[in-house]
Amino acid sequence: MSQISAAPLSGAPDFSAVELPTVDLAELAPWALFFGLLGALVIFFISADQGAVSIPAGTAIHEWVHDGRHLLGYPCH
Repeated sequence: MSQISAAPLSGAPDFSAVELPTVDLAELAPWALFFGLLGALVIFFISADQGAVSIPAGTAIHEWVHDGRHLLGYPCH
């Protein structure tokens, strides 16, 4: 059996000097707020019953999110 040694390739990049980019929290905060409010709106429409809090009349939203309601544990029948 022959001995094989791993030597770096001549054209391989040197990753020891790679700097990771940083994200400033002041730049991230508006996006986090936007997606948080968007997520809260989605959860509201999934969990809202068809009644006083329903924006459109009828059962359209209930039927669109019916399986999602069961997946998240909301009773709907």
